[in-house]
Amino acid sequence: MSEEILVNVTPQETRVAVLGAGQVQELLVERAASRGLVGNIYMGRVARVLPGMQSAFVDVGLERAAFLHVADLWEPRRAGGADGTAGARPIERLLAEGQPLLVQVVKDPIGTKGARLSTQISIAGRLLVYLPALSTENNPHIGISQRIEDEAGRAQLRERLKELLPPEEKGGFILRTLAEGASEAELRADVEYLRALWRDIRQRSLGVEPPLALYQDLSLAERVLRDMVTAEVAAVRVDSRENFQRLAAFAEAYMPQLRPRLEHYTGERPLFELCNVEPEIEKALARRVDLKSGGTLVIDQTEALTTIDVNTGGYVGSRSFDDTVYKTNLEAAHAIARQLRLRNLGGIILIDFIDMQSEEHRAAVLEELKRALARDRTRVSVNGFTALGLVEMTRKRTRESLAHVLCEPCPVCEGRGAVKTARTVCYEILRELLREARAFPAREFRVLASPAVSDLLLEEESPALAMLSGFIGKPVSVQVETGYTQEQYDIVLM
Repeated sequence: MSEEILVNVTPQETRVAVLGAGQVQELLVERAASRGLVGNIYMGRVARVLPGMQSAFVDVGLERAAFLHVADLWEPRRAGGADGTAGARPIERLLAEGQPLLVQVVKDPIGTKGARLSTQISIAGRLLVYLPALSTENNPHIGISQRIEDEAGRAQLRERLKELLPPEEKGGFILRTLAEGASEAELRADVEYLRALWRDIRQRSLGVEPPLALYQDLSLAERVLRDMVTAEVAAVRVDSRENFQRLAAFAEAYMPQLRPRLEHYTGERPLFELCNVEPEIEKALARRVDLKSGGTLVIDQTEALTTIDVNTGGYVGSRSFDDTVYKTNLEAAHAIARQLRLRNLGGIILIDFIDMQSEEHRAAVLEELKRALARDRTRVSVNGFTALGLVEMTRKRTRESLAHVLCEPCPVCEGRGAVKTARTVCYEILRELLREARAFPAREFRVLASPAVSDLLLEEESPALAMLSGFIGKPVSVQVETGYTQEQYDIVLM
């Protein structure tokens, strides 16, 4: 499938859309005011060690202290287990409050949780990932992307890289998928770039007072060029002259083979509007997704997990009910894979396909889902159908979903998705008036409420209001506040 990448840049934000098969497949947004932190390297200070959780909070200069678990605490081999990790040593013996620590962000802050850290530094290039601390005596570790499946090709790649590494190299490298077709010169250039970058970071870390940022990962547009432009990408169109020039210089310096695919869009119509991306963004924020057949998906994102419900909707099929269900589920499998990428949904995901009686149909739908997810750049694991007939899967989450970036909880319902009825609020007001009358002496009470609640109090519920006024022996008046939400009210003592 041939793809095209659109880059829309304003001073406030950068938006990237990946187009394929005539549809938007992925959307990425990075705002200047809240740029992602994954990949950033800091000299931090241990703020608190929590032995009960085998973790620590580290101050790296962010709004919230970042989180470091003992499993992410890298140690030389002499200090821990045979794999070079901290082994069985408890975190309280490895870290002390106030201790400076070189760390890297591996997961952005999400919701109320701070960033997650690791002391295993990794620096990504286009073809390689450099792991400076991952070393054995005179034997640099070389890993290979799991997406490179040919065993003979994997062994050949490993040997090619070993020959390019300098004798004194003790760090580790991981060959990325793009390295499969890279030339020797390209691999050598990536090695030299990454080693020089690490030397610079180490030099800056010496003698500094933490917390201090030592390295910030590339901008979104540069990361897209580095990580997402494969042989399948026909063009990268950028609508900002300044950013096009910056990307062109970046490409010429580190990946000259990509330079011909970079285009500067100069048209009058906005690039995202021209390619129908703006409506797709609106659809990606909706709860309901319409399928071409007439079926629907209903996507609900919660703090713990994401649920996706598949419905036949208006699709009635042509032969039998089983056939209708099967075809709807097959179509839904592709739509779900796209929506996960489009919305950047991560964590635990439960899919409620329409019930299928045939075991053969269930297996085929599961296989179709796995095939559709194979194009996902993010690590995905599908565990199959549970005992309740739901498909359970996980998708690695390293940054906020599209909805969390572009939206916030409704101030009226506070994210519940529903508000109390006007009558419910009326009865709350009547109870509150009784409490206030017993607690405070007043000549009169005035209720300030929304138009809907005020109308109900003055019309249908006026007998109840008059009865209460007589019971407490004080007059009660109602004042309409057009700016109030339905659940909002105040009782003023006069």
